Amino acid sequence: MMKNITHSFEFQEFGSSAELMVSDQELLESARAATASAYAPYSHYHVGAAVKLANGKVFSGSNQENMAFPAGLCAERVAVFAASSNFPDVAITAIAITAKAETFEVTEPVPPCGMCRQAIVEYEMKFNQNIRIILSGEKGKVLIIDGMNKLLPFMFFEIGLVNSGKK
Repeated sequence: MMKNITHSFEFQEFGSSAELMVSDQELLESARAATASAYAPYSHYHVGAAVKLANGKVFSGSNQENMAFPAGLCAERVAVFAASSNFPDVAITAIAITAKAETFEVTEPVPPCGMCRQAIVEYEMKFNQNIRIILSGEKGKVLIIDGMNKLLPFMFFEIGLVNSGKK
């Protein structure tokens, strides 16, 4: 029997980064600083991400483009993979994402792409806890979402992992 199902989720919206907790402001500032190291000669769109681990360590990443598109990497995956490579057994507690463009001002929060959403949700599954997601543009409102699973409700997962109870 067919039925219509609605999916919705709650998130927090702040008027600016000044309204955030100090720890969220600091993480967002790390993401903003990371935009300076972006290699974006094609899109001219510099994305920065900063990941905070449960041990307090912060890892930043920026987008790295490549002429052989799509061989580049998004800032979110650069930051998440760097954190996991250095501390594979420490959970990610938060990620801040922002962007700066060369030809216009980014005034809306910047969400991660689908590949980044899947990469981040895998770390939620690995440590069985949500990751706090802080989204911002260069200025303006900031969104905070408690868990990537809210942005990717139909995530891809390995059936055996879920059925084994290790999810």
